[in-house]
Amino acid sequence: MAKKKMTRGPFQFMQFSVIGLANAGVDIGTLNLLLLLFPTDDRGMLALFNTIAYSLAVANSYFWNVLITFRNSAEGSRRQRLTFILQGIVSLGVNNVVFLGANQLFQWFEIPRWLRQNIAKGLAMFLSFTASFFMIKFFVFKDTKQHSPRK
Repeated sequence: MAKKKMTRGPFQFMQFSVIGLANAGVDIGTLNLLLLLFPTDDRGMLALFNTIAYSLAVANSYFWNVLITFRNSAEGSRRQRLTFILQGIVSLGVNNVVFLGANQLFQWFEIPRWLRQNIAKGLAMFLSFTASFFMIKFFVFKDTKQHSPRK
């Protein structure tokens, strides 16, 4: 029972956060590699690069969160995979809107390209990470098993 309680709440958020740091490395690393190889301010290309980077991070997230963070409630069912994909699409939308919007805002202030793109990416990652945690916890890997109290 004590172990079951540890996998919930703050401890679970900590696990999700550690995996999130690895995902951030994948996400921002991929984005910066693409921007280094193909520098651009074109919104369409930025959205494409961001989508590629975010998608790789989401795949990494699913793998590690199923194995670690939500292992007690991850069933690998069709419903869980579908809801994970749907939350990924919603989070990608949040990520792209914030990334492109913040990048545009910082461009108006004439912040250098590399700096503004990375600050915008950081904001996008933070907001989509937060939204993703709550969608994953309460919709994708919600614990549907009935727990009987121990006597």
